Parts: sequence; structure tokens; C-alpha cells
Amino acid sequence: MQRRHVLTAATAALALAGLVTLPAMAADTIKVGVLHSLSGTMAISETVLKDTILMEIEAINAKGGLLGRKLEAVVVDPASNWPLFAEKTRQLISKDKVAVIFGCWTSVSRKSVLPVVEELNGLLFYPVQYEGEELSKNVFYTGAAPNQQAIPAVEYLMSKDGGSAKRFVLLGTDYVYPRTTNKILRAFLKSKGVTDADIIEEYTPFGHADYQSIIAKIKKFAAEGKKTAVISTINGDSNVPFYKELGNQGLKATDVPVVAFSVGEEELRGVDAKPLVGHLAAWNYFMSIKNPSNDAFIKQWGAYAKAKGIAGHKDKPLTNDPMEASVIGFNMWAQAVTKAKSTDTDKVIAAMAGQTFKAPSGITSTMDPKNHHLHKSVFIGEIKPDGQFNVVWKTKGPVKAQPWSPFIPENKGKPDEPVVAKK
Repeated sequence: MQRRHVLTAATAALALAGLVTLPAMAADTIKVGVLHSLSGTMAISETVLKDTILMEIEAINAKGGLLGRKLEAVVVDPASNWPLFAEKTRQLISKDKVAVIFGCWTSVSRKSVLPVVEELNGLLFYPVQYEGEELSKNVFYTGAAPNQQAIPAVEYLMSKDGGSAKRFVLLGTDYVYPRTTNKILRAFLKSKGVTDADIIEEYTPFGHADYQSIIAKIKKFAAEGKKTAVISTINGDSNVPFYKELGNQGLKATDVPVVAFSVGEEELRGVDAKPLVGHLAAWNYFMSIKNPSNDAFIKQWGAYAKAKGIAGHKDKPLTNDPMEASVIGFNMWAQAVTKAKSTDTDKVIAAMAGQTFKAPSGITSTMDPKNHHLHKSVFIGEIKPDGQFNVVWKTKGPVKAQPWSPFIPENKGKPDEPVVAKK
């Protein structure tokens, strides 16, 4: 042991002198931050996004990595605690020296992270639909803006094919995304002649579990004559008791259709979907879409989930919209790093403009050259008995995002590109 110690010290001395090359260490990797809640109320939705990024990292490494370097995941758990998102972000950028962060679900978590990534000139890819009203040099938004999900969904409900709804219940979790989205939707509905008397808003806290009285109120509101629809921006594990109570009270889609913006295949996993048949969700991707790109994505995820023994997915692998958005963002980032020949934040941001990727939805997604949002197609799906979705409506092609909604008057004249953050 003493001799080994002497040899190790001698080798280190020679290496310092430039006479011996030591094996590559972890410092030669490109570190990738993964910032998703693995515990708490949002874990039901976010955990699978962590696994999606790990799958993509493994796939890139199998091809030799990027710029001749392997990718190394740095996974943290902000535990559905919004201030902790900011703390973990600072740790990832300042201490762990990650080149990029993939993370957040709720807008309140993203709002917590935003000033940190701007201050430290980090890079965040945000993979979930949101309320808009934000542009940052340091963020790429790969989920939908309101005109790529919320507005088309309500237009569908008001159409003959969607049931010709005249009254609306805006039901959401009590935080910035539902409240801002509903502010936009209320203005949109009023522009279509819907009066305040025909709109009600209800909000519940994160983790809320008792929807008995709220659904009773919806039934009473709907019984007043005009065709009623519910727009749900409920987030996280509250969706399970909401949909269970919907079934318990027999509120069928033929009576009062519910269209959800935060419920997909994963959230319906723990729910008996049979009483929910016909209720709707609006997304930019569904697992049930048939095309070669989606077949390959589902096969890749199924094999990965089985190999890693991922809870719930090793036997019944499911894919959903935020997973697809994560895959798009990750691959565009990898393409931008390759184009820039660097992981430098500013060089990668410049290289992201106009990046394209053939998404599992079957659409070639494009990163807008200016506004850091994707051009995305919109799909509306009906819940099937097996918890999957039957696509009943879609846009003719990709829709350009409007980060600043025209239904908020003060947005008039705002620039369609991020203002460069002050360092």
C-alpha cells in the first residue's frame, strides 16, 4: 500500500509536468441539469419527465455524446416547493456547472427559477403548456402558449361539433397559470358575446381532494338551461379526486363536457376512465396518434421503462404531451450545441433559432427564430375507456405561438422577442 501511494504521487507529479496523460474524469463531461418534482403534489406529473430526459441522455451517449464528450445528468428534487426550485437552480448553475436545465411544470415554479437563470446566464427548457405573458433570453418554451391550446379548445366547445356550449365554468388550481389563462379566456368569451352571468370561476389549492360541492355547483349551473362546458386548469394529483367525483356524480360528457389542459395519459392512470368517456383534453400530442415517429418514440420509451424498472411504466408504458415537449427541447438543444460547437449559453441560444425536429406527433416542430416558442399543431382528444384519447379535432398545421395574448389589452405593442437580460 505504501509503494502504491508513492507511485500514485509520482504519477500525479508527472501529470502536472505534462509528461503523463491521466484518464478523462467527470470534468470532461457536459453536465445536464434535471429539475423536476420527484415528491409532493406535482410528482404525479413531473417524475416521468425526469425519466424522459435521462432516456434522451442515454441515447445521445450511446452515439458518442456531444462534441466528443459524454453527457452527465445532475438530478435534483425541488419537491413541489416553489422557492426550492430557485435554490436548486442556483446550485445547478453555480455549483454543479450544468450547461443546461430541463425542468419545471407549474408556472409558479418557472417564475421562481426565471430570475436565477437570467442572473447567472443559464439556460432553461420548459416543457409544459403555460399562460404566456413571458419572454426570456434564457428560456425556451416547448409547451403550448394559450393560442396553441386554450383558445382552440374553447373555440371547439363553442362549435357545433363541440356541442355549441353557451355557458362556461373556469375551474383551476389557485396559482398564476389558471388565473392568467382564465383572464385570457374570459376576455375571449366576452369577445364572442358570452356574458359575465354565463361564466363562473372556481379555484382550489394544490393537493385539493374534495370536489363534491364544486361538482354539485357545476350541475346546478348547468341545469339553468344553456349548454354548459367546464374548462379545467386543475394541476397535479388533484386531478384524480376531481375525475373520480365527476364519475361519482354521474356528470357525463353528453351533459357537461370537461376539457382539460393539464390532464393526459399519465394523470388518468389512477382513474377508472369508463365514466369519463367523451370528456376532452387539448394538447399538442397524444399517445394514440399513429405515425412512424410516434411508433418509434413509444417503442423507445417502453424499452427504456422496462430496462430501468420505472414504476407504473415497466408493465404499462404511457407517453404524453410534456414528455414529447421534453424530447423536442432536448434534441433541439443537442442540435444547437453541435451547430455552435460549444455549450456556451449565448452561442447555443443563437444556434437555437429556427431549429427543427420531427416530433412524435408527426409534425416537424420549428423553434421560432425570435420568440423562443415552438410552432405547434393542436389536437383535441376524447377520453376512451382505456384512458387513451381519440383525436376528434386538429389544426391544419403548426400554429405560431403568441406569448403576449391579444386578449390582454396592455399587451399591444409588446415585442415578439425576448428582451436581453441585464447581467
